[in-house]
Amino acid sequence: MAWRTRVPDRPVDSAAPRRRSPLALPAVRRVLAAVPPPGRWPRHAVALAAVCAVAAGVYSLHGLTKLRAFRTGTYDLTIFDQAVRGYAHFRPPVVPLLGVTLDRGTDYLQLADHFSPILALLAPLYWLHDGPATLIVAQAVLFALAVPFLWTFTRRRLGAAPAYLVAVAYALSWPIAQTVGVEFHEVAFVPVLTAAAIERLDAGRRLPGLLALAGLLLTKEDAGLIVAGVGAWLFLTRRRRLGAAVVVGGVAAMELTRKVLIPLAGGRADERWYFSQLGADLPDVLRTAVTDPLRVLGVLTADQVKLDTTALLLWPTLFLCLLSPIALAALPHVAERMLSDAPNWWSTAWHYDAFTVAILFLAGVDGTARLIRWLRRKERLAEPERLGLLWSVAICAVALTLVPHRPFGELLRPDFYAADARAAARQEALAMIPDGVVVEASNDFGPHLSARDTVLWWDYRHRRTPWIIASAGPDLRGVIDDYVRDGYRLLFDREDIVVLRLGG
Repeated sequence: MAWRTRVPDRPVDSAAPRRRSPLALPAVRRVLAAVPPPGRWPRHAVALAAVCAVAAGVYSLHGLTKLRAFRTGTYDLTIFDQAVRGYAHFRPPVVPLLGVTLDRGTDYLQLADHFSPILALLAPLYWLHDGPATLIVAQAVLFALAVPFLWTFTRRRLGAAPAYLVAVAYALSWPIAQTVGVEFHEVAFVPVLTAAAIERLDAGRRLPGLLALAGLLLTKEDAGLIVAGVGAWLFLTRRRRLGAAVVVGGVAAMELTRKVLIPLAGGRADERWYFSQLGADLPDVLRTAVTDPLRVLGVLTADQVKLDTTALLLWPTLFLCLLSPIALAALPHVAERMLSDAPNWWSTAWHYDAFTVAILFLAGVDGTARLIRWLRRKERLAEPERLGLLWSVAICAVALTLVPHRPFGELLRPDFYAADARAAARQEALAMIPDGVVVEASNDFGPHLSARDTVLWWDYRHRRTPWIIASAGPDLRGVIDDYVRDGYRLLFDREDIVVLRLGG
């Protein structure tokens, strides 16, 4: 046995002042030792950080430019701003704008509309900056944080070079661009959580993968469909017990949320049920799918928009996502959209495609790897490994070709950054609205007031709200005259912008 000899302490000059550096603390030394100096950081970590920073910067630039130019919408952005502000002040996430619009009152909870308690994680950001701009930047960062998981998964399957190309293709993809273009939604958390769950489970890291799936259940009431889809992938890839448990857990969590938690928050279990063609609830729809599959197929193909959206979802991976069982994770959510009675869900104009974009990219990577293995076994290609690089180059090219046709294309136009032509009049009108009042605002003004006032949506219903600020063109002059006859004073009227105050 080797014995360690203790080195005696050096003599200390008792006359010298004794100073103890904080770096002498063992805990501090261990923390600093764990952080490599900048010159020794792994080059992939630096490169990935750069990709994430650029992506988040581009997304933030787009959203903040729209906010500055009064091109953001009151309805969704202000609703989420009100909810997160409630959490930030340790209050319930009430959304007066939505509650009053739905005739549910100013104490209506966001959780009664969509079950998204994960929004509470954004509350600390409001302690730094209180306003909708915080949500825009937070969503930009969350979308970018999916990149490391996509990169890690792709590197494991195809190599480092394709991994960077896939990361760029995702960052520029049209579902991300479209979602950035409609300000902020709870889907901000979904790409990073789905990418983390699938990548970690694929790597055999069960606990972090399941934690990501648990977080996914907190994003929206129907996220259990995505969790069930992940379970189906696990089941078909010989992880049957885990897969079956995840499927059951996802469906059970969704039913619990819809039928118990949302009603407890003040909502209704059937309020977001848009499947009247197939049944009154989920068991009824499943029964229809088993007993009358042709009816389900007819609903899926009843409108050309559904077919176009589905094809456009598959196009960023050149359809190779269909070769991977990972695509099963996206199937339930896509089917939910296309089987619904809500035309907005079928369209690519909103944020719904961002729920599955990371899944389909991971499936595309896995599908390409499977194709390479098949070609190698069949000896159909001299160097099948090159296919991975060619595919990743091709999907980058696809993403670039779609940029001009989606919101990121606006960043390439100088007029996108131009100040609003009515900026001076808008600012003067905003300055007339006092702090701490209840104000109805048209679609362009709400986000600029929600940090200091209780904002409601101006939908021309005479509610006797104390203040109104709105863009009112010639087609709305009759509406403004009705408000004046109803007891409002017209305090500001310039460049089709009006401010009205009730009474004196």
